[in-house]
Amino acid sequence: MNDTKHVPDRRSAYDPGGAATAAPPRAPARERRRPTSPQWAAWAFLAPVTLYLALFYAYPLYRNLDLSLRDYTVRSFVQGDAPFTGLANYQKVFDDPTFAPALLHTVVFTAVCLVFQYAIGLALAVFFHQHFRLSTTLRALFLVPWLLPLIVSASTWSWMFNSDSGIVNAALHAVGVGPVNWLTSPDWSLTSVIIANIWIGVPFNLVVLHSGLQSVPGSLYEAAALDGANAWQRFWRITFPLLRPVSAITLLLGLVYTLKVFDIIWIMTKGGPADSSTTFATWSYQLGFGNLLPAFGPGAAVGNLLVVAALVFGLVYLRVQRKQALS
Repeated sequence: MNDTKHVPDRRSAYDPGGAATAAPPRAPARERRRPTSPQWAAWAFLAPVTLYLALFYAYPLYRNLDLSLRDYTVRSFVQGDAPFTGLANYQKVFDDPTFAPALLHTVVFTAVCLVFQYAIGLALAVFFHQHFRLSTTLRALFLVPWLLPLIVSASTWSWMFNSDSGIVNAALHAVGVGPVNWLTSPDWSLTSVIIANIWIGVPFNLVVLHSGLQSVPGSLYEAAALDGANAWQRFWRITFPLLRPVSAITLLLGLVYTLKVFDIIWIMTKGGPADSSTTFATWSYQLGFGNLLPAFGPGAAVGNLLVVAALVFGLVYLRVQRKQALS
């Protein structure tokens, strides 16, 4: 009688040679690639945003580009049979005598507004960061220019700068200064719209920069004060460097907004007198809608120049941010 016990074959549990029979069956490739429920949810949330961007950003940009490359008239604009002209509309814009003054006014208007809006907004943000009594109430009052409709703000500044009955000339007369033709003089029209736009844009800079100041640790100021640093040194060595990321996005958004400012200038001066306050934004509107015979192609070309300018500055901002992140 054979007393040898039967030893189960261990290869049945794990055998390299029999792995194909021991391993569980795999799902078909089509089933493995099927998105899971979180992926479906992500696509569902992304779809409305994608549709919104396509309808209100991508399609208008495409239409504007198409307008600038064709010779559109009122009839062809309705029927859609405008002939393709290539870059002829851009050549018309560059050869137009209004191009150089409009470019200069756009650069001056944008640069001066950005500098003063940022400087005043930063000064107010540092001032309200002291958390004194009524600081919250006063900061809320500074938001009024930002909350008002632009047509109201522009109309108010038009009344204030009126040569005959404006409050600005009345104040100048009180201190012995003669009246200034703010809106009707080629020497002062651009200055008047710059002042109005600075007043409107300061609250935005104040809000964003004040929010950035909240993230600066108070211990840094305490350590600097113990080391004998005065207020200016604390601002220049601590506040300003730590606000650089917030300052960069504030200036970028302010640049994009200021480049396309139209309503303030149009309501106050309509780009005049004698095109003395014409910018690319107002010129584009004048070409496309301000004449009995609208020039849709050149007007769209001027608008595309503004888009390209904003895109260039946006790419510069992204490149600078990438370099700072790597360093």
